[in-house]
Amino acid sequence: MAVNIHNLIAAISPDVFCNPSLKSEVKKILKENQDYLKAAEKAKPIDSAYMDFEEVNRKSGFDLEGIKNPIEQHELEYDSTGENLEPVYFWILDSLKKEYEDMKEIYKLVDNFISSPGSGLFSEMGAKATRMQEEAMKILGNANQVVKSIINILYDLKEFNIRLDLYKKLKSEKSEERSAALYSLKQIWMDTVDIKRNTTSLKGLVQQLNYVTIIDAFMSVNNSKDLDKIDLNDRVKKILEQRVSEFFSWLELSEKELKKRFEIEKLYLKSQVSSAKLYARWAKPYLKAARALEQNANPTAALVTSFNTTLFELILLGQSEYKTNDDVKKGDLPEMFNKLEAKKKIRMYSPIIIIELKFRSIPERAGQGYGFKGKLEAVFTSYALNDKELKTLREELEKDDVGDALKLIESSTTEGLGKIQEEIDEYINDKEKKQEGEKKNSDDTNPFSALFSFLKSDSSQKKDDKDRSISPDSSYEKVVRSRAIIKAREECRKFYGLYKRVHGMPGF
Repeated sequence: MAVNIHNLIAAISPDVFCNPSLKSEVKKILKENQDYLKAAEKAKPIDSAYMDFEEVNRKSGFDLEGIKNPIEQHELEYDSTGENLEPVYFWILDSLKKEYEDMKEIYKLVDNFISSPGSGLFSEMGAKATRMQEEAMKILGNANQVVKSIINILYDLKEFNIRLDLYKKLKSEKSEERSAALYSLKQIWMDTVDIKRNTTSLKGLVQQLNYVTIIDAFMSVNNSKDLDKIDLNDRVKKILEQRVSEFFSWLELSEKELKKRFEIEKLYLKSQVSSAKLYARWAKPYLKAARALEQNANPTAALVTSFNTTLFELILLGQSEYKTNDDVKKGDLPEMFNKLEAKKKIRMYSPIIIIELKFRSIPERAGQGYGFKGKLEAVFTSYALNDKELKTLREELEKDDVGDALKLIESSTTEGLGKIQEEIDEYINDKEKKQEGEKKNSDDTNPFSALFSFLKSDSSQKKDDKDRSISPDSSYEKVVRSRAIIKAREECRKFYGLYKRVHGMPGF
C-alpha cells in the first residue's frame, strides 16, 4: 500500500483530522479534482495529545472537546522470538468482537507481505503464484477463443438483420419502401442464386448472348402478369417468365429459412455467452489468488537478500456504534438530538479504531506450512467518521491497492467490451427480460467484464454518483462527531491497555 492510511483520513475529513497548516492545500486539491489519494500525499494528521476523560465528560457536548483533540494513538514494539505471531493477530481480531458489544464491523484493509529472496518462503510463495497465473492464463486463453466466436456470431446476426429488414419493408404501406426492398432482394437473388447458372444466368445471358434488356426487364416486373405489358420478344419473355416465377418462390421460402437460421444463430450466441461466463467464474479465483500472493509490502533495511526474513503489513479497522440516545439519557446532550436523528437531519458518526500491525518474522517450517516468530510493531489509533467517509476510505484504499498496471488493463478493456455486451443484449436479453419481468439474475454478469472484475472494487458504486465530495459538518453534526470522537478515544485507550495487560505489560 503506497498511501498512508492516516494521511488518507486527514484528506477525507480535513476540517477535523488534518494538520491546520496543510488544511487549505488539501481542500484546494479536493476542490479541483476530488482526488483523495492525491490529497493524501499532501495531508498530515493532527498529532495525538493526552485527554483526561473525567474532565472532558464533565463539560458540555457543545464545547466540542473531541474535535479540539480528535485523535488517540498508542504505539508498542517488542520482540517475541519465542511466540508465534498468528495468536497475536487472532487475539486482536477476536477481542475486538468480544470486548465491544456495539462493534458493528471489522475490516481487514491491508494484507501485504514480502520475503527476502534467499528465504524458503520466497520460493514457495513465488511457485504458488506462478501456478495460479498459469492456470488463469489457460482459462483466459480458452475464453479468448469463445470471445472470437461471439464476435463472429454478432457479425452474422447483423447480416441477418439487414436481410430480414428488407422483407419487412416489402410489406410496408409506403410504395417507395416496397419498391426499394424488392429491387434489393432481386439483386441478392441474382448475385447468390441465379449466378450459379453461370453462362445461362441473367448476367451470363447479357455477356454471352447480348440480351441487354433482360436484366432491366426482370427488375421492372412485380409479378408474372407484368410480363405481358413489356415489349419483348417471345424468347426473352419465356426466360423471364421462368426466372420471375423462381424468384418469387425463393422470396417466400428464403424469408422462412432466414428467420429459422436467425433464431438458431441467437441460440448459439446464448450458448457461447454462457461458456464465457463459465470461464469467467473459473478464472476469477486463480486471478484473485495470484494477486494475493504478490509480494507488495514496503521493503526496509531489515530485508536482507540472503537472510531468512519475511515482513508483514496488516491493518484492521474496527467500527463501533455511537448512539446519541445514550448521551441524551445521561444528560450530556439535549432531547432535540434524538429528534434530529429520527428525522435524519444529521448524519451519524461511527467511532473507529485502526490497528496497524507490522511483523518482522523468521519463517520456520512447521508441517505443511510455516510458523512466524519475530518482532511486532503495533499502532492503535482512533477516529470518528460518518458513513460516506468510511465508504470513501475503503474505496480509495482498494483503488490504491489495484496499482497503475491493473488500472490500465481495466480501462483498456471496459469500454470496448462494454460495446460488445450492448450488442449481445440486443439479441438475447429482450426475450428473457419479458419472461422474467426484468428480474436481475446473478448469472446475468457481463461475460467480458467478469473476466476482469477482480480488478474492480467489491463495493458497489452507483453510476449517477459522480459527486464524490463530502459536505462539511453542520453545527449539530460537529457536536455528534465530537461525542463520537470521545467514545472512540476511550475505546482505543481501553483496548490498548487490555492488550498490554493480557500480554504481561503494564497498562492503563
